[in-house]
Amino acid sequence: MHLSKKRIIGFAVAALLAVFTASSVAEFHGVSAAEGVRDLASAPAESVGVSTQRLRRIDEGMKRLVDDKRMAGIVTLLTRRGKVVHHSAVGVKDVRKNEPVQKDSIFRIYSMTKPITGAAMMMLYEEGKWRLEDPVSRHIPEFAKLQVYTGANPDGTPTVEPARRSMTMRELMTHTGGLGYVLNGSNPVDRMIIQGRVLDTAASLQAMIDKLAKIPLQSQPGTRWSYSIAVDVQGYLVEKLSGQKFDEFLRQRLFEPLGMRDTAFYVPKEKLSRLALVHTEAKEGGLTVDDNRGDPVVVPLGPSGGGGLFSTAMDYARFTQMLLNRGEFNGVRILAPRTVEMMRTNYVNPEPLKTMGAGTGWSLGFQVVTDAAAAGEPYSDGSYNWWGIAGTWFWIDPVEDFAFIGMLQHANVGATRPVHALSRNLVYQAIVD
Repeated sequence: MHLSKKRIIGFAVAALLAVFTASSVAEFHGVSAAEGVRDLASAPAESVGVSTQRLRRIDEGMKRLVDDKRMAGIVTLLTRRGKVVHHSAVGVKDVRKNEPVQKDSIFRIYSMTKPITGAAMMMLYEEGKWRLEDPVSRHIPEFAKLQVYTGANPDGTPTVEPARRSMTMRELMTHTGGLGYVLNGSNPVDRMIIQGRVLDTAASLQAMIDKLAKIPLQSQPGTRWSYSIAVDVQGYLVEKLSGQKFDEFLRQRLFEPLGMRDTAFYVPKEKLSRLALVHTEAKEGGLTVDDNRGDPVVVPLGPSGGGGLFSTAMDYARFTQMLLNRGEFNGVRILAPRTVEMMRTNYVNPEPLKTMGAGTGWSLGFQVVTDAAAAGEPYSDGSYNWWGIAGTWFWIDPVEDFAFIGMLQHANVGATRPVHALSRNLVYQAIVD
């Protein structure tokens, strides 16, 4: 068949365009042709209303903390209007080796796991697997006859009364169901949870539920806000309602679609060199490594929905950007826009809120700022946030359309919380449009 020179050129151009579409366009936009994952793109700060000059104050502030030996290493990341305008690393992963912390260093994010578990629960909510006013006992029969702690007998044994009703799913999602936790050994219910090894990653999530069902609540459902083991219970529910192992659900339904390549309940051996270690104050001054954190390479049998994940700043930024995008990222829809609105709305009534900080409430996965003036912070009303016990922190401001993620590893909450507050000042002063 005879083809004209013009037609031959046309076929060649079409072939080149096909190749470019399949591979080169992907790489141009930061998408791996093999994995189909787009990184968050960087942009000049001024193009999205942020001052480059003022952003330097974030670096200066974090570097000062490291130079003063108050923190070992810190990674910070700021996205505005869907673009990365700041991503910085300062300090070391391990003060004994003096190895620099990197932008892709891996951190134990502890309670920053909770919003991810909340998102998984809301995916199942969208599928009609549960409703806010369902009694939890409908989905966890072991919780049908819970008792409530009322005091102690002379011999130290607890006195209890029956729960007046089952906690609801709304209360489980907002820490108002009455459950205890592991953070306060002087609290009698918390002490029972600690001594009973209820949170044991070497045991199944079903074993956690079986143990927890035998421990009394610390208050009647719906009467008090108290930060609790509730999100670990949510992890169990993800497993039960989805029919998948909890960690597999997160990997297949959240981490892979969002491109969160380094987020898991363990650190593979080939990534172990990227792990930032938890530090604390040394007796002689300076910092020392806190070794009592468990083996990071061990895959847990019962992954903790309340605090078990490892992640990076960029991975977590993908998660926060999905929420800022009202449930979509990288062309993949994770949640509906209305579901994201539900996740950032206060669901706690005024009476239980008395146990919370001024100007804040609790949504379906986050602390939410209901009154920034009362909270005494530069947040916009409607911002939502949380943090991890080893110092990681983040917040999302949908009014100003940005998210900030901070990663550090330090055992003293009294030392890390001021860092979080400092970062809010340093970030908001850089937003100029």
